[in-house]
Amino acid sequence: MRKFLVVLDESPECQNAMRFAAMRASRSSGGVVVLAVIPPDAIQHGIGVADLMRQEAEDRITSQYQLFARWMRDSQGVDPELVIREGDPTAQIRAQMEGDPEIGVLVLGASTGSGGPGPIVSRLLRELSSLPCPVTLIPGDLSRERLEAIS
Repeated sequence: MRKFLVVLDESPECQNAMRFAAMRASRSSGGVVVLAVIPPDAIQHGIGVADLMRQEAEDRITSQYQLFARWMRDSQGVDPELVIREGDPTAQIRAQMEGDPEIGVLVLGASTGSGGPGPIVSRLLRELSSLPCPVTLIPGDLSRERLEAIS
């Protein structure tokens, strides 16, 4: 089964990327892998503190994931898989793609702000020729109707 890998974060464009991945997976009998990465600077090191911060980050991720997963199941008939990793986000995205041969497309939401498409998109675009699968960029301000029409 071909899987769509989509990154879960707190950016506004994440929602469009999630929707697109679910709709494409539904229409192509594929799956969705939702990857959330806890960056190293989100975990302070110290006795007991790192474990508590890690658990809080995982709880936030799980809560956010459950909202998207419910919509994917109810609206698109897709049962997504959640993967949580720690480290540099771009390195963890690459590791997930390289570790799962069923991933056929990476779906990323692109910011429409003046600061560019976002740090993950910018970095991965520089490494595009060495990625193990195609990348689909979804503009963060694309309407729901347009998303449905193109998926």
